[in-house]
Amino acid sequence: MKRSSSSSSSLYHWVMVMVVAYTLINLVSGNDDEMIIVKYDDPTQVLLQQPYRTAFHFQPPQNWMNDPNGPMYYNGVYHFFYQHNPREAQFGSGNLSWGHAVSYNLVDWVYLEHALNPTDPFDINGCWSGSATILPDGTPAILYTGVDSQSREVQNLAIAKNPSDPYLREWIKSHHNPLMVPVDGIGTRFFRDPTTAWQGPDGKWRVIIGSEINGHGTALLYQSDDFVTWSKSPKPLHFSDATKMWECPDFYPVSVNGTNGLDTSVMDTNTKHVLKASINMDNYMRDSYVIGTYEPETDEFVVDVDFKDKSVDLRYDYGVFYASKTFYDSLKRRRVMWGWVLEADSKLDDINKGWAGLQSFPRSILLDESGKQLTQWPIREIESLRTEEVNIQNKEIEGGAEFEITGITASQADVEVSFHIPNLDDAELLLREWRDPEALCRIKNASAGGKIGPFGLMVLASDNLAEHADIFFRIYKGNDKHVVLMCSDQSRSSLREEVEKTTYGAFIDVDPSQNLSLRSLIDHSIIESFGGRGKTCITARAYPKVAVGNAARLYAFNYGTESIVISSLSAWSMKPAQLSPLHERTKSQI
Repeated sequence: MKRSSSSSSSLYHWVMVMVVAYTLINLVSGNDDEMIIVKYDDPTQVLLQQPYRTAFHFQPPQNWMNDPNGPMYYNGVYHFFYQHNPREAQFGSGNLSWGHAVSYNLVDWVYLEHALNPTDPFDINGCWSGSATILPDGTPAILYTGVDSQSREVQNLAIAKNPSDPYLREWIKSHHNPLMVPVDGIGTRFFRDPTTAWQGPDGKWRVIIGSEINGHGTALLYQSDDFVTWSKSPKPLHFSDATKMWECPDFYPVSVNGTNGLDTSVMDTNTKHVLKASINMDNYMRDSYVIGTYEPETDEFVVDVDFKDKSVDLRYDYGVFYASKTFYDSLKRRRVMWGWVLEADSKLDDINKGWAGLQSFPRSILLDESGKQLTQWPIREIESLRTEEVNIQNKEIEGGAEFEITGITASQADVEVSFHIPNLDDAELLLREWRDPEALCRIKNASAGGKIGPFGLMVLASDNLAEHADIFFRIYKGNDKHVVLMCSDQSRSSLREEVEKTTYGAFIDVDPSQNLSLRSLIDHSIIESFGGRGKTCITARAYPKVAVGNAARLYAFNYGTESIVISSLSAWSMKPAQLSPLHERTKSQI
């Protein structure tokens, strides 16, 4: 593939910034920064040693990261907290702390010292997930789960020590901690992850805690007049007998007919509410959500379609995406979300590379015009990273063909493509046994030819196509309309035998007689894909052995028998985001 000198320069710059001279702040003791500098003289060697480290997705300098916590916009600065084990690249629950980074654009980040460390009896076994709320006097407050000296999960409060500090570098744990403890038969290990709090018309604060009661996933509701003394409501906000433990719940309003996000305490006749639960069940971790109507006077939440309904499976993302967290961005009047993206290689690989875990690129969330689901889209600031651009218009791809998209750095790219299907009449019939989209994607993978599809993008591909990950569509005839299947197939993504090569799939509620869109963010070992303008999202991990860095290729393909047309395709090389410790940066550089 043709490579411009600027593409090579971008890759080199990424290597130098992201890996060659990373500085890790030792935050276990909470004392002055202790710097550990890791340097490599040969950038080629660095790329070989760290081929899976990302360029524009958030990750700490090293060690383990999982859930996003307490994001907020405060005094002109975006704050992002995250579960971090400062000691090793494994979970290590007793070591979990709150990592902290700040940004002015949600793209470039400055690492700060940890906000919370496990130092007190109420959190000595780990500072686990939680949320941030800005109180009426402007003071930021954190509610978080601590695992106490009795190994109970309890809820704690921390307040910003100096609210005038835009970086909020110091936090004071309340002497009232713990504020909430498991009572009324709640399991001591089934009581965690408080949400962002909201105020009802009575002025009282509400917050929900994830739990499991009698085997049912539950959102416990708590109320408070002063944000310190909390009482458990007699009834949960919602529960489901079709699920088990609800982790990292989220609850927020969405506008029925608007194009802006809403603050968490907004409630009027033009809003619906979203309840999200992270569910680890049947060896599958997923973020599922329901949409419903919330009555703040009674705290009744009536859902439109409940969790695990046979006809609907609403998820933020149908791939490797979990423990997500949203916040209201008052600057841009939008709701923004991150999700934890797990590794799919072995624990030994994590230890050897010295890190584990990514965050998805921030996404904005809106209620779809149908009112039946959400749509998600990478925040607009990502466009600041775009460099070289390739455009293709009205290109037919005959059945059984593929072509390479050249002129960009395929391992670090943003690709938007729109497909037109000239002939829908010959679509295959969707058989009754094909109702499970993920199973169908495994059976009908990218190499299994059909009528209309598979067609889509082949990413992180090697020269001889021995390695490639595939994001594609198939179109079937349903009972009364056409059905669009979206798949993300990693079955041939790596020649390494030890990594997981999972295939994900979902149906998209779109009309294929209109142009069918696909967008993919490709960043070395992560592929985030958005089908139908964000109606269906699938995140995947790939660990190619050969298709690394400049050796990666990008293709559009059609392995169906019917021709399809690329109405438009735009692809960009992506610059690396800037990630560094505070002392190396100034505000003008962020």
